[in-house]
Amino acid sequence: MKTGDQIVQELPWRWRTQGMIFLVGGLGFMFDAWDVTLNGFLIPLVSAQWSLTKPEASWVGTANLIGMAVGAFGWGGIADIIGRKRAFSLTLLMFSVFSVLGALSPSFLVFCVFRFFAGVGLGGCIPVDYALVGEFTPAKVRGRVLTAMDVWWPIGATLCGVVSTALLAVTAIDSWRLMLLVMVLPALLLFWIRLSVPESPLYLIRRGREAEARTIIEKLVARTGATVEPWTLPDARSAPRLSMFSVVKQLRDLWRFNAGVTAVSWALFLTVFLLYYGALTWLPTILKTEGYGNYAAFMVTTLMTAVGIVGVLVSAWLVDAVGRKWVIGLSGPVAALALVFFAVQLEMPTAAKIWIGAFGFIIELTIPALYAYVSELYPTELRASGFGWASTVSRVGAGFVPLIFGSLLWPVLGLPLTFVAIAVIVTAASVAMAFLTPETRGRELDQIESERTPSGVAM
Repeated sequence: MKTGDQIVQELPWRWRTQGMIFLVGGLGFMFDAWDVTLNGFLIPLVSAQWSLTKPEASWVGTANLIGMAVGAFGWGGIADIIGRKRAFSLTLLMFSVFSVLGALSPSFLVFCVFRFFAGVGLGGCIPVDYALVGEFTPAKVRGRVLTAMDVWWPIGATLCGVVSTALLAVTAIDSWRLMLLVMVLPALLLFWIRLSVPESPLYLIRRGREAEARTIIEKLVARTGATVEPWTLPDARSAPRLSMFSVVKQLRDLWRFNAGVTAVSWALFLTVFLLYYGALTWLPTILKTEGYGNYAAFMVTTLMTAVGIVGVLVSAWLVDAVGRKWVIGLSGPVAALALVFFAVQLEMPTAAKIWIGAFGFIIELTIPALYAYVSELYPTELRASGFGWASTVSRVGAGFVPLIFGSLLWPVLGLPLTFVAIAVIVTAASVAMAFLTPETRGRELDQIESERTPSGVAM
């Protein structure tokens, strides 16, 4: 007899059912992109406001991204303990409150503190959203749906560029404060909408809340119009109480589950996002150094993010056509190479714009495939925390990118060698993935580990 979690993963896809959860989860992801992209626009404006040097200005991005690292670690683990639904709403509320406070900051130090705490709230959105959406999505379309989630990232980044550029044109005085406040208004609306999202039945099963899980599964079956055979709920697995010990235990369990999977997940997240956040955070400043004004620099950055929308759509098709590993392993190094060519030809405006556009497209083949892939590698009880820890590693590493980039790499090595170095480590992580982790295309969640070949890698 099939179990309830198997029934959920075999249901037909319906936009009015699973699709609504995809939309609500994706909008939260959009604000993550908006906020991260905003760092690049804030750096030149805040620098002018408080007369900052490049190393000082680096803390605009560093404070925010380190906060996101803390949030990804904390909220990923919390979501595995208190539930996806609660974490789903609270992450966005925390982000909104501290973004408003950041817009009212009287000094640069206070501003960085509030950007850190806004990052803590928003950093939890990605692991929580992907866990929730993935657990409601049928297995046969899960790869496309989870990959398509990332279309919200370039949409959010592009909206950030359009709104920021428009506000800059309206007023140059304290325009950065308006940029923060405008972002918060729709985020608060989404917080209210998220309160109506049901809890994940897979999570409820693992918590032993059988009556609630059965009710939600029955509603899903009815709303999708599916005809299913009799089913039962699997035995509940004990879940820990929220404590520092339980969070540390989650980390230990991730490595005990599969050290190769966890090592590759962390390496991929770290290297790919070192590349992406480094480019995104400093691109407006790089362009200003080359003689672009704020308006022109913002427009070129917006073009890079807008091209990424097409990249996500292509990635959503490729992950099921050729597999997650092929998409990640090829597109990541090629995206890094595009940045090398951009840096080499920076003094040739047309060529530089072509290469930065190419980067915007190719990197958005990599990132959505990576999100879908890592969220599938872990069982349900470790899925949010597994994704969250990988995201934490990337945010910690990327959090120091603005500081290291602005005070060491760019001034000492120059842009071309900086991007060459990052390209080498992205390639190394892709090679490790080829040998140490399985392909997850078309496989049921919680069954991927048992479907490995004897060598330990699914072919």
